[in-house]
Amino acid sequence: MTGYRARRLPVQLGPAAWNALLPAAPAVQPLERDTTADFVVVGAGFAGLSAARRLTQLQPGARILVLEAGRLAEGAAGRNSGFMIDLPHDLQSADYAGADDDRAWIARNRQAIGFAAEAAEEYGIDRNFFDRAGKINGAASAAAQAHNDSYARHLAALGEHCEKLDAQEMRALTGSPHYRSGLFSPGTVMLQPAGYIRGLARGLRAAGVMIHEASPAQALTRQGPDWQVTTPGGRVSTARVILTVNGHLESFGVARGRLMQLFLYAVMTPELDAETLARLGGAPRWGITPADPMGTTVRRIDSGQGGNRLLLRSCATLRPDMRPRRRDLARAAAVMRRKFAQRFPQLAGLRMEHAWAGPLCLSLNGVSVTREIEAGLVSGCVQNGLGTARGTLTGIAAAELAAGVPSPLTDFFATEAAPRRLPPQPLRQLGAKALLRLRVWRARAD
Repeated sequence: MTGYRARRLPVQLGPAAWNALLPAAPAVQPLERDTTADFVVVGAGFAGLSAARRLTQLQPGARILVLEAGRLAEGAAGRNSGFMIDLPHDLQSADYAGADDDRAWIARNRQAIGFAAEAAEEYGIDRNFFDRAGKINGAASAAAQAHNDSYARHLAALGEHCEKLDAQEMRALTGSPHYRSGLFSPGTVMLQPAGYIRGLARGLRAAGVMIHEASPAQALTRQGPDWQVTTPGGRVSTARVILTVNGHLESFGVARGRLMQLFLYAVMTPELDAETLARLGGAPRWGITPADPMGTTVRRIDSGQGGNRLLLRSCATLRPDMRPRRRDLARAAAVMRRKFAQRFPQLAGLRMEHAWAGPLCLSLNGVSVTREIEAGLVSGCVQNGLGTARGTLTGIAAAELAAGVPSPLTDFFATEAAPRRLPPQPLRQLGAKALLRLRVWRARAD
C-alpha cells in the first residue's frame, strides 16, 4: 500500500473580494459519506473545474467527483486580478518576453481562452464575467517604458498586434496622470474570476458532476489497482485521481524542494458614488498590468462585474510554509494606499473596503508539473503566476492524461523538464528574499 498525506491545507487571509461582490453562494455541500467515482479531481479552481469539464467531453456519462477544501472561488481562483492573457507573460523576465517558444505559448494560451469561452457560452455565464476587452501594459518610469518598447518589438516580430498609447491617452482612459505610456493588446479576457468559477461549477453540476466543498483531501491511498481519497466526511474509491492544487502539490510530498511559494496582495475600493466617479474620470472598465512584472496591477470594474470600483494588486512575499501573515497584509495594504494616491491623486485618502492575500507558485525554470505521478494519479499543477490561462491548460491536459487520450497538449507537457531544485536552506530563503526585494524596489514606480 502506498499513499500521500496532505501535510497542510490552504490558509486564506482577508476576503476573496471578487466572491464577496456576488450574491450569496448556494449552501455548502460537503462529502458526508463513502462513495465511488470514475474520476476524482482534487481542487476546484481554474485547473480543477477545467479538468472536470474536459472529462465530461472525453467520457460522457463517467462519474466525476470534485473535492474543494474550502468554498468555491474563496481560494486562489477568487484572489487573482482576473486577467486571462494570450500573449507571453513570463513573470520572472524583465518585460514578459524572450522565450524561444513564444509562438507556441500564444497558441496554447488561446486554446485555454477558447475552451473557457465555449464553457461560458455553454453554461450561460454572464458575459460581464468573461469580457474580451484586452489589456494595457502601463509604464510610469523610463525603465518601464523601455520594457514596453522592447515588448512591442518582440510582439511585432511575432506578428502580434499592439497599440502604443501616450500619456494623454492613458489619462483619458484611466483618469490617472501617473502613466507615461501604455501598450494595448486586444487578446486578453478580463474576468470576474469568482463569477466565472461559480458559473463553471453551476454548469458542471447541471451536467452531472458532483462538486463537494469544505471537503479537503487529507490522504490518497493506493489499494490494489484503485485509489482511496480520504476527507473529513467520507472516502471516495476511484481508479483515477487528478491533483489540481497548484503549490499544494508540495503539501502531498510531490516536487518538494522545487517550488517557490509566494503571496501577492490586493486592495479594492468601496463602490464609487457618482461624485467620486466624476472626479476620477476615464472609462468605466479597463485593466493595466505593469510593464515591469514586479510592478502594480490596476483594474477598474463597473456595475456588471460587481460595482464601480478600483483594484490594485502588488507586493510579494516568499512564504515556503504557504501561510500568509497578517503583518504582511497590513504592510502591503499600506503600500498600496500610497500607490493608489500616486495614481489617483484626485481620490487620495479614499478608504479601501477589501484587502487580501493570494497564493502563487513558481518553479525556477518556469515549468508546470503536469504528468502522471504514478499509475492512476495525475497532476495538473504549478501555474507560475498565470493561474487563469495556465491553470485551464494544465487542467485540460491532466484530464486527457487521466482519460488516456493523447493530444498535442499532453505531448508538450510530457517534454517539459522537471522543476529545477531550489538551493538549500537558509540560502534559498535569504537569496530569494533579497532578489524579490530588489526587483520590487526597481519596479516601485510601476
